[in-house]
Amino acid sequence: MQEARPMTPAGRRIVAAAEELFYNRGITAVGVDLIAEHSGVTKRTLYNRFGSKDHLVATYLAGRDQRWRSLVRAAVDACGTPAEAVIAPFEALRTWSGTNSRGCAFINALAELPDPSHPAYRIAANQKLWLLDLFQELAAAAGCSNPPTLATQLLVLHEGAVATQPLSLDTLPATADLARALVRADSAPRRQE
Repeated sequence: MQEARPMTPAGRRIVAAAEELFYNRGITAVGVDLIAEHSGVTKRTLYNRFGSKDHLVATYLAGRDQRWRSLVRAAVDACGTPAEAVIAPFEALRTWSGTNSRGCAFINALAELPDPSHPAYRIAANQKLWLLDLFQELAAAAGCSNPPTLATQLLVLHEGAVATQPLSLDTLPATADLARALVRADSAPRRQE
């Protein structure tokens, strides 16, 4: 990605237009002409600021990632117990889903950009790895007996809830309940045999 520079008003408009278009229409379906038109800038301005569409896609996903992580961290910080904190990403997803009706932008990006060397691919993949690591960290802090396994289970549940979101199935309440049950089961004292 290009060296970070302070975002100009035109740069912010470009990113806002790109975010709306990429999320709602798909990354590969949207060209720079459409982004320039929607942001009220020339293609030259777009390229001067971002260098390429690939870097603009990476900037779009990096901004979403930063907002998502902040929301999750706030949900974790608001929890009263370590066990509640393990489930906080599911509560954050409930808030996030209110304004993100096309599912996960990161899953969508991974499907559209299969090349691991693409700068946006790395951002999307790292978002999932960050969530897995967070689940493991929170499970360990809650005294769960097998944080790595529990973290994997919780990530799969979380991503399943995200993936079914566009179907209007409302799987999140049941998924969060299942996640709580997994945390309780992994936290229960083991009997000596």
